Amino acid sequence: MKKLGAEYRSLIILSGVAIIMGILVGAMDALFASVLLLVSHLRDQYLYFVLPGLPFIGMFIVWYYTNFGKESIQGMSLIFETGHGMREALPLRMIPMVMVGTWLSHLFGASVGREGVAVQIGGTLSYELGKRLPLKENKRIFLMMGMAAGFGGVFRTPFAGTLFALEVLAPGTIAYEALLPSLVAALCASATSGMLGLKGFTYALKGSVSLDLNTLITLVIAGILFGLIGALFAYGEKQAKGFFQRKIENPYKRIAFLGVIIMAFMYLTNGRYSGLGSNLITMSFDGHIIYVWDFIVKLALTLLSLAAGYQGGEVTPLFSIGATAGFVLSLFLPMPAVLLSALGYAAVFGGATNTLLAPILIGGEVFGFSHLPYFLIVCVLAFVVNHNLSIYTKQKTRSVLDESCE
Repeated sequence: MKKLGAEYRSLIILSGVAIIMGILVGAMDALFASVLLLVSHLRDQYLYFVLPGLPFIGMFIVWYYTNFGKESIQGMSLIFETGHGMREALPLRMIPMVMVGTWLSHLFGASVGREGVAVQIGGTLSYELGKRLPLKENKRIFLMMGMAAGFGGVFRTPFAGTLFALEVLAPGTIAYEALLPSLVAALCASATSGMLGLKGFTYALKGSVSLDLNTLITLVIAGILFGLIGALFAYGEKQAKGFFQRKIENPYKRIAFLGVIIMAFMYLTNGRYSGLGSNLITMSFDGHIIYVWDFIVKLALTLLSLAAGYQGGEVTPLFSIGATAGFVLSLFLPMPAVLLSALGYAAVFGGATNTLLAPILIGGEVFGFSHLPYFLIVCVLAFVVNHNLSIYTKQKTRSVLDESCE
């Protein structure tokens, strides 16, 4: 009974701390996202004036990290190493470094995301707080609490944020001991960022599609294709980074060279593929023109931006790649375009991050839980066919976990 009482007491304390942590991270998410929206608006308004600065701001980011960031340039890799017990500390400087680097990358037109920043903010704040409390045996739980709060706060999807934090470190396992405090932190972060004006993307899917044989076949085809697109992104990111690091060893020359290429494409396409890709997501659901090549070009420019060294993340670009790919699939598959776009939005994210439960809940929270069976089928297939590929190179894949169990 004493042991059981101690466990519940620890859980209550962790959940109490999670409330405070969620509020702090939610406020940080709101600040980060508000400035990001501002710089994105400025970029769109003065696109042809800021694009020429892309190679130069890239070299500044390299200098900035080299002289002040030190190991914080490793970003998400540090979060994963800490989660796996490979390191004992996260540099607090990582928070302002990645925020400023991401704002600059977006302002000048790079094709990058924002979730990496939010997860690093949450994970670093929470982990450092955990080290200063008399709960040091729960450091990993604190990290997951912060990751859940960061993801849930910036996207306003607390349930998906919770499951993302619990499964992304090692797909195939769920750290149930972190479930309640992570959920509390994510809910508080989402509520706080919402109260401070941050709005998440939502689109209510209308109508329903009966789960007959033809629909199931369509869902199977879509799930396989979305999983392959996600796997292609994950594989392409690793290969692109390795290729350009070998060919152009000097990071200043590398980001300048790739910055010029990205800048040229952004000029040719009127900035259609700059930034998060939120414009492509909106167009996929609002009846605007989506080109067959949109998801391919967005994928390629995001890989180039990340390989160059621009700061941000991959998840929102993955959402836009999935949504536009789903729209294109609707030209060939007998299913409404908005439904396939919604399924692609969630499943390509799952296929690229090697996660299962988070993308299913993304589908429910963003598009409505009435369509959850469709997201379940498609996301399961995307998870199966991605063959353990992930944008997170420090992630423990399922094959590694199987070997450790043996």
